[in-house]
Amino acid sequence: MTDTRDQSYPPLPVPLVVGVYDNHTHVNYADGEYALSVAEQLDRASSVGIRGIVQVGTDVASSRWAAEQAAHEPRMLAAVAIHPNDAPELDAAGTLDDALAEIASLATKPRVAAVGETGLDYFRTPEEGRAAQQRSFEAHIEIAKANNLALQIHDRDAHAAVISTLLRVGAPKRTVFHCFSGDAEMARICAKNGWHMSFSGTVTFKNAVPLREALSIAPRNLILVETDAPYLTPTPFRGRPNAPYLLPYTLRAMAEHLETDVTVLAAQISSNTEYVYGRWDAEPVTVQPSPLTSPSGPEGGLA
Repeated sequence: MTDTRDQSYPPLPVPLVVGVYDNHTHVNYADGEYALSVAEQLDRASSVGIRGIVQVGTDVASSRWAAEQAAHEPRMLAAVAIHPNDAPELDAAGTLDDALAEIASLATKPRVAAVGETGLDYFRTPEEGRAAQQRSFEAHIEIAKANNLALQIHDRDAHAAVISTLLRVGAPKRTVFHCFSGDAEMARICAKNGWHMSFSGTVTFKNAVPLREALSIAPRNLILVETDAPYLTPTPFRGRPNAPYLLPYTLRAMAEHLETDVTVLAAQISSNTEYVYGRWDAEPVTVQPSPLTSPSGPEGGLA
């Protein structure tokens, strides 16, 4: 089937006066008519006030690449994990435990700041695969707690099960619902438990009224912002390739909805992000990153 969408990258936004961090992105995934290199993505992001990114792994290869890349790139921290949609397949092949052991090893590396994205996805995973997904999620939670790292949660059509798991096994001190997709009631639950809510370009979509209601409820000290690039490009460029440099469009839409100055919101979110992941200005080490053999993301995106 021919992809008829506009595959050109949107224009640069007006630079932010106060910078923020993109706390969930995948700069390794190629998209667009002319895919941007990692350096191009980071340079564009820096030019509009993006202070740094969290590069998120979804399997052993991309997690290893994220850790190695972050080790020598001062604008990047890494998150490492097995994506929940991959857990059932790995379990069926008898390799899930080996993959989890590799993630546990990567979690000890310098500038790995989070375990993620992990969680539950009942949209793509049928009933028979959910036990493996649950086992993987709980293993990731333990890895995060053992290493005092943040946890980045992928939660799709599984709100109740994710919340139940966190309450039952104990959430890490710094827990983030990546691409938050809940409503106001879920925002209240997150607030009660001190869990962070990370808003992506979806908060700008016309039909995302419940999501904006959740944003209104969320305490300002628990709000983060992300792109989940190359997916979820904010309005008015929905459907076109996404990248960290487009984060200001989402941030400005959030500030408008909250009826606050964008510089005030940026300062709060920047502080929140450093609380969750630490500071980006720790001295990088000299490591030559491995080539990533599969630059394309899973069909249909990760969010």
